[in-house]
This record gives sequence, C-alpha cells and structure tokens, in this order.
Amino acid sequence: MTHSEKRIYLIKELLSEQRQYTGMEIPDNAEEQKRLLRSLMNVRPPRPIGTEFLKIQDEYLSEEVKEKGITDSSALPISPINGRLALWRGDITTLKVDAIVNAANSALRGCFVPCHSCVDNIIHSVSGIQLRLSCDALMNEQGHDEPTGRAKITPAFNLPCSYVLHTVGPIVSGILTKKHCGQLSDCYQSCLRLASDNGLRSIAFCCISTGEFHFPQKKAADIAVHTVIDFLQTDTQIEKVVFNVFKQDDYDIYKAMLHL
Repeated sequence: MTHSEKRIYLIKELLSEQRQYTGMEIPDNAEEQKRLLRSLMNVRPPRPIGTEFLKIQDEYLSEEVKEKGITDSSALPISPINGRLALWRGDITTLKVDAIVNAANSALRGCFVPCHSCVDNIIHSVSGIQLRLSCDALMNEQGHDEPTGRAKITPAFNLPCSYVLHTVGPIVSGILTKKHCGQLSDCYQSCLRLASDNGLRSIAFCCISTGEFHFPQKKAADIAVHTVIDFLQTDTQIEKVVFNVFKQDDYDIYKAMLHL
C-alpha cells in the first residue's frame, strides 16, 4: 500500500464510522485529503478502533513525521545563563526529546475543532487516535476535569518524542492576577516534577496559556524561565529544558531572557 493509498484507507474507515458522512466524496488533491483526514481524527470521540486501522495509521503518520523532518534536542544551542536551558523556534511535533508539553484544556482529551491551530490539536493530529484514547482512560479513572496547574503523562505514540505531558494553564479573561501567575508557575513545576519522577532527562515546553488562553507573552516567559531555573537548582534528573516557540515575538522575548 502506497502512502497515498494509506491516507485514502484511513479516510474511508473514519467516514464509515458515522452515518452522516455516507456519500461524502474524497477530494483528489493530496493536501485536501490530508486536511480531511486530520478533521476526521479531530472530531472523532474516544472510542475503540480496530488494530488494522491503527497499524496503517501508525505507518502513515510515521512517514509524515519523517517527511517534515526531525530536530534532535541534544543539538540545540544552550543558554549561557544556564547550561541546561535551550531555545528553539519550530514545530514542537518535530522535536526529538524525551517529552513535549501540551497546553491542554481541562477535559484533557484534545481539541475537537477540525484543523484548529492550537498546539493541543496539532499534537493530537500528529500523535494519532491513540493519544485521545489514552487521555480518555486517564480522565475516566480520575472522574473529573483536570485542575489548572496540574499535569498528566501519556505515551507520545507517533511523535518523535517519547512522552507527552498534558497541563492545563490559566485562562486570562480580564486583568492578569497573582492567582493567574501562580497557576502558570504550577504548570511548569507540575510538568518538571512529573518528568523527573518518570526518569526523563529532557523536556520541551510550548508557550503555555499565551495563545487561546490570553496570558501576556512577556510575563508568561518570565514566569516560565524563573520557575524552570528554580526547579533545576534542586533537581539532578533533568538535563535539558527546551523553550519551544512558534511566533517570532515569543522567540525574541525568550532570546533576550536567555541571553542567546
């Protein structure tokens, strides 16, 4: 089965799960097919799926990851203010590192909006259907939404990293408060503690809460850097912390803070 044939197979299988998709035509264009596949994965509820689907999905997503290219976190330049800190601008789903951090919502099952640009959606789309199933199992066992500032760990499945740390950042809907700042610091501490307790040596943070949750970027970066530095003063397990950014203005903020 070719790469494009795998994509068509996956689309057809997902379409067949829902009666309302009966008769939907699959576009001829490869990019439109990719968008349709991602949309179907995004809206799919966490329910079991066949082993043959997962086998082909894993082969397909692994090929997609390789095509985008993988960046090894061990090769990233380190900060002169702390040899365990690094900065990288790029797609977090292409980073080879022990764990990446996902800025999740309190339901912790991923973003269900088709092809949404949030990091939660992107991570789930690249990882595959198993990630939502894994998160769903954790949340069903917990029995309630994930509190702000806490974190959970799951396998990364088809991502080039080994694990995903899911944390819920504070939502700033008005004036930034001391509580918001404390909650954001808790996110970083929870992820670092979880990584250290699980024997991980490297972790990459996205910009938690600065997107859809409207936390001011510069203040968020200041909290992130200082919280990480404080944690590393007493932790010997974690060898590298990468601050991963996507926007140029976030890169400029972190670059100044890390003296890069």
